[in-house]
Amino acid sequence: MNIAIILSGGVGTRMGVNIPKQYIEVGEKPIIAYALERFIQRDDIDLVIIGVADEWKSFVEKHLPQTEKRILFSPAGETRQYSIYNALKVAKESGCQADDIVIIHDAARPLVTNQIITDCIEGIQEGYDGVLPVLPVKDTIYLSDGNQSIAQLLDRKRLCAGQAPESFRLGSYLSLHEKMSREELLKINGSAELAFKAGQRIKIVDGDEMNFKITTPEDLNRFKQIVQHK
Repeated sequence: MNIAIILSGGVGTRMGVNIPKQYIEVGEKPIIAYALERFIQRDDIDLVIIGVADEWKSFVEKHLPQTEKRILFSPAGETRQYSIYNALKVAKESGCQADDIVIIHDAARPLVTNQIITDCIEGIQEGYDGVLPVLPVKDTIYLSDGNQSIAQLLDRKRLCAGQAPESFRLGSYLSLHEKMSREELLKINGSAELAFKAGQRIKIVDGDEMNFKITTPEDLNRFKQIVQHK
């Protein structure tokens, strides 16, 4: 079974609006609906779990794309990784098996490609513990000393920027969360970070420039222009 986990618990403080960014309407539907459609329309996605704050659950239910797929909800956590943990527990409690694949995506990345989703599934099927889409770093990267001066010049040929979705086996990835303390989990920034630190093998696949995360007003304007052109 392939399980899509869509994280929709963020508050979007950098957007400068009074609602979370993923619920802003673009082209007569909220941003989260675009992300959900990308997974719901696929025949190889069997279950969708949406991590959402209680006060927005009814809004999301109202804007769900038409589907016969099974849709579940999990509570938003105090951090992104805790939201993932909550969704993993819902998957297990709903009867999903340890070998099932979870594909974890952000509701604020509405333009994820089918190729990335396919690569995330196939990478796990090949035997990797996790899969992470990445983009090459284009700019010269410097390590700063307290943002005051350059401490080190990094080799950008060896650097890449992670995207979502990221994929894992349900059982092993959930087990990593169960073994960590609350303080350790709070320090995790990316889904693959936790797995890598535990010694798991993470395959990197090609990301896509269109798979950007809507974080700032400039990102939102870019997405609006894309939707208008389509």
